[in-house]
Amino acid sequence: MSNQHVYVIAEAGVNHNGELDLARQLVDCAAEAGADAVKFQTFDAKKLATKAAPKASYQQQTTDAQESQLEMLRKLELPHEWHWELRERARQRGIQFLSTAFDLGSLAFLEALDMPFYKVPSGELTNGPLLWQFARKRRPLVVSTGMATLSEVEQALAVIAHAFNAEAEPKDVAEVWRAGACPPGASPCKAA
Repeated sequence: MSNQHVYVIAEAGVNHNGELDLARQLVDCAAEAGADAVKFQTFDAKKLATKAAPKASYQQQTTDAQESQLEMLRKLELPHEWHWELRERARQRGIQFLSTAFDLGSLAFLEALDMPFYKVPSGELTNGPLLWQFARKRRPLVVSTGMATLSEVEQALAVIAHAFNAEAEPKDVAEVWRAGACPPGASPCKAA
């Protein structure tokens, strides 16, 4: 990355639809479009949804309405073995391969891929334990805020700061604030 130009990440996400050839095409399209990187999503479906979890209404309209959220997510997982091939394809095409982790096991797996930085998904901004582990990897972070409130963003930044300065994961958010960060609206900051 350089401060001299905008770093463009092509969002492949789960748009491979469980097809390796389509994932390869997404890498190629990102490179042909001039992106600096292509980013997929890495997750274990059973850690994100239960068998009983219903799909959102838009998902029911665009996918099999009879399948569960878990079944749909399983079809969209990026198998671990594909990561290595897609990373190499991206390298050959002159762009970087990235993937976003949605659970601790996926984050541990991505660590082996030696990515230049991690991107925290906007939906995980309030997932303190995962956010803390992202920060503990000591790599640059791109933190997506999505539809978060300013208070949620401030709390996420406090969790990240805690991870840089503490050896043990906090037991709760109060411990994060006691470690030196100020809770939203606190002025001046006082230790609890």
